Amino acid sequence: MSAGDTGIGAETAGATDTGAGAGMTGRSVLVINANVVTPEGIVENGWLLAREGRIAGIGRMSDGLPSDPADGSAGLRLERIDAEGGWLLPGFVDVHVHGGAGHDFMDADQAGLDEIARFHASHGTTSILATSLTATRDELTDVLRRVRAYRSRPMPHAQVVGVHFEGPFINPKWKGAQNPDYILPPQREWLEEWVREFPGLIKIQTLAPESAGALDYIERLAASGIVPSCGHTDATYDEVIAAADRGLRHAVHTFNAMKPLHHREPGTVGAVLTDDRITAEVISDGHHVHAGAIKLITRAKGADKVILVTDAMAAAGMPDGDNYDLGGLPVVMKCGVARLKESGNLAGSTLTMIAAFQHMVRSVGVSIPDASKMASANPARQIGIGREAGTLEAGKRADVLLLDAELELQQVWIGGVKHSG
Repeated sequence: MSAGDTGIGAETAGATDTGAGAGMTGRSVLVINANVVTPEGIVENGWLLAREGRIAGIGRMSDGLPSDPADGSAGLRLERIDAEGGWLLPGFVDVHVHGGAGHDFMDADQAGLDEIARFHASHGTTSILATSLTATRDELTDVLRRVRAYRSRPMPHAQVVGVHFEGPFINPKWKGAQNPDYILPPQREWLEEWVREFPGLIKIQTLAPESAGALDYIERLAASGIVPSCGHTDATYDEVIAAADRGLRHAVHTFNAMKPLHHREPGTVGAVLTDDRITAEVISDGHHVHAGAIKLITRAKGADKVILVTDAMAAAGMPDGDNYDLGGLPVVMKCGVARLKESGNLAGSTLTMIAAFQHMVRSVGVSIPDASKMASANPARQIGIGREAGTLEAGKRADVLLLDAELELQQVWIGGVKHSG
């Protein structure tokens, strides 16, 4: 076997399952005749075995199949699937998503959270960050309470692994679809309460690094294990670099809602593209960013520093209409594109991760392994779940996608369990 063929019986890595794969003792899945995308490269004409919610091994068909785990063991069940030359990828990790299927993370109850997670899981997302909007302190704290409660029970769909606070400490000049009524400078007291009451739950916070007190706030975020992110910002090149010196290492929806690139003032975009400490999100839907500009991002940052996100709102997966809202602002969706009714600004997206991945390969020209890295490994590493998710390796949670040769999604497994949503 090559370096990419990890074999069977590798030592389990990461924490204990608490989500969809938990307690699935006796369940095994063997996928054969697949192109398996691993961190070491593509295992062509390969197989992947998942057992009891974990990846048990990966290998080449030419080296022989693993022994049937059900042989001589009562109670074990093996499902064998022929990929017919398709692709096996790690489940997508969406670190910037506001909702879907008619529900928003800002106010969704348990049933609504299930619906958001179900919808995005059906399009390949296996781990997700519940992303907020600019809102009041009480509303943001309530997001944390509801997500914590949701995570306290087994999650049957995409695993909600934490929260991304987008705002409210942003620049009104670049508010985009954020509600300006709640924008204010960074509030250290709020952060201290959130860190104390909800340790480890906030994974990313997006703010404008030029706002008063932002540099100290960024430093506190980093010290608390929260990824400091710039977005909805008018920061100059020098202001972003200064923020990176204090811990900034992420940029939301690059090019959108930030000071643009100019040859005499490179702006926020110029700093994001050239500072290797900053990982750049991109909304790869053909509406938010031109394919040529996405090529610029990928060439400037390299495959290891780009993250695909949906920035999806409640209207994702829903019909066109004018009865939607985002953070209390009326939204109209036409031909699947959501815009604020009053200003016409893009209002998040209705993108799915499989569509973002496909756009990167088909329209931008990124390789399948690199697009997979941007959709899975990079975001998992950025939010600290890389030991559990983001790549196909023995011992990791069996979050696996099966695509056909044309890159159409055929099947999703979350913790080794076939998703039926």
